Amino acid sequence: MRGRSSVPRATRPLTTLSGRDARGPEEHANSSATAAWQLDRFAGRARWRRRLVLILVLATTAVGLALMWRIVAARGPDILKPIFLPCFALLFAWIALSFWSGFLGFLLGLLRRHPVTLRRHGPADGPIPPLTERTAILIPVYNEDAEEVSGRISVMYRSLQDTGHLDTFDFFILSDTNKADLAREEESTYAGLRERLDAGPRLFYRRRPSNTGKKAGNVAEWVETRGHAYAFMIVLDADSLLHGDTMVRLAALMQANPHTGLIQTHTVPAGRETLFARALQFSSRLVGVLLSMGFSFWQTSESNYFGHNAILRVKAFAECCRLPVLSGRPPLGGEILSHDFVEAAFLRRGGWYCWMLPELRGSYEELPTNLLDYAVRDRRWMQGNLQHARLIGKPGLHPMSRLHLGLGIFAYLASPLWLAMLMLSSAMVVDQRITGDIFFGPTRTLFPQWPQYHWPEIHGLLGLTIGLLLGPKLLALILRFGSTRSARRFGGRIALMLSFVAETCFSTLLAPVMMLFHTTFLIRILAGSAVGWPPQARGDRGMDWRQALTRHIGHVLFGLAALVALGAIVPDYVPWILPVVIGLLLSVPLAVLSSRRTLGLAARRLRLFLTPEERAEATLAISH
Repeated sequence: MRGRSSVPRATRPLTTLSGRDARGPEEHANSSATAAWQLDRFAGRARWRRRLVLILVLATTAVGLALMWRIVAARGPDILKPIFLPCFALLFAWIALSFWSGFLGFLLGLLRRHPVTLRRHGPADGPIPPLTERTAILIPVYNEDAEEVSGRISVMYRSLQDTGHLDTFDFFILSDTNKADLAREEESTYAGLRERLDAGPRLFYRRRPSNTGKKAGNVAEWVETRGHAYAFMIVLDADSLLHGDTMVRLAALMQANPHTGLIQTHTVPAGRETLFARALQFSSRLVGVLLSMGFSFWQTSESNYFGHNAILRVKAFAECCRLPVLSGRPPLGGEILSHDFVEAAFLRRGGWYCWMLPELRGSYEELPTNLLDYAVRDRRWMQGNLQHARLIGKPGLHPMSRLHLGLGIFAYLASPLWLAMLMLSSAMVVDQRITGDIFFGPTRTLFPQWPQYHWPEIHGLLGLTIGLLLGPKLLALILRFGSTRSARRFGGRIALMLSFVAETCFSTLLAPVMMLFHTTFLIRILAGSAVGWPPQARGDRGMDWRQALTRHIGHVLFGLAALVALGAIVPDYVPWILPVVIGLLLSVPLAVLSSRRTLGLAARRLRLFLTPEERAEATLAISH
């Protein structure tokens, strides 16, 4: 870990939890025209919304497929086309769904409409009603830095205290730590935290002797032993931060909606300072809420659960969310690793509504701070999501729950499909160059069959693909540019534009590297290689050159081989694959340099990748 401070780093960019909020004035609006905190009455009204999204996605996919068919119909070996075109259709539908969700989020933001109610004000606006039910705040930890976790809990406790509603909340630190030295440190640190906060019985610490069921088992054990005393539970991760006002509003919403089992907040990555983390934090902060609004619009009461920064009804969870142990051995059998999607599906199967409310701000988490840690986390998530293939057909699941499980699986199959499509298209181009144009086929004809290149279709498909990929980012940028105040929260219009361009270049270079990582992970999982769920690496960890070379040498060689082979056979095709190859060739310096905290701080001084949270922190520091 580099440059460790005596103050937990995760709390420093987010001190606005106990001080000045990072939200804009438009996000603090209180109105007597509030929808009286009602969500349940909007359930079951999404049929037309989902039909709209389905039509848009299918129409876009049909256009892309028609263009691609025109391009490949007269070129390349026919044996490859039945494989290539379905891969293309799946990937095109995938990016079309993301685009149209972002577009709907853009329209809602432009018109200032709530994604569920379609009104000016959401169900959580307005004065908070009296809270009569008790809420537990659960912080599962597993071999974590106790000082870091303690700092976050302190910030949240004081933020909640400032709301005047602390008396209806209790904090539970649920430890699965299995290292004796860390366990002793936990006991001492959390005892000191309780004393400093004068929390008394409002802050509990307990440690399980074994990590049975991992995080899901940790929470389930609390539900069985302590859950009967609480109506609701807010589930956090060890790196989570949640604003006190947001926690109070979550509890008020649950109290006012007796058929709701889950409300998920839109979680913003923040608090890390490497160049890698700051680029991803900027991208998520710019585009994430737009996508969340779009997804909330058509998912409504069948939204998903992301495992943390959400509130759940304890009774509903206890009744519905007992997870099965899958038959067989890991990686596809055994305990379910990605429990959150499954728990949301089981809640909805039990008749409970699940909502995503993007307007509930002040919800934060941390990101891995370098490319390798990011890939390691994806390796665990991929194994957990692939297990969902064994649950997607379970009887009684809502169709939207099956869709969530399917999308979670496809999120990691998309990379191997992309690689397959790239290799198939390259094979078709190489075959065309080797065999040449065939003017007379097996059927005798009087006139030759002249080659067809379809350049308008090629350019049209290229433009459509780029538009779908960059569309949500561009729409988010337009939304921010439309307001001077909003642009200023990202450092101003010039800084925002430069950050947008830099992040787009960075993500373009990163995409082929993650494509090969995901493909390798999939092969290993299908071969029977399993991973556990170790603690996530925290802190601004850098990578050295030797480590990066060891992990990325295969990527470099793959890119070099593709460049040399295609350059020798079809040099005209090289410019089309350069965006993929360049990322692979530069993967070693990309991984090392982006992991540097010094470069992240230098970018911040240049006003690159600034987020509203960082701007609020700087303003708070100046005012003090």
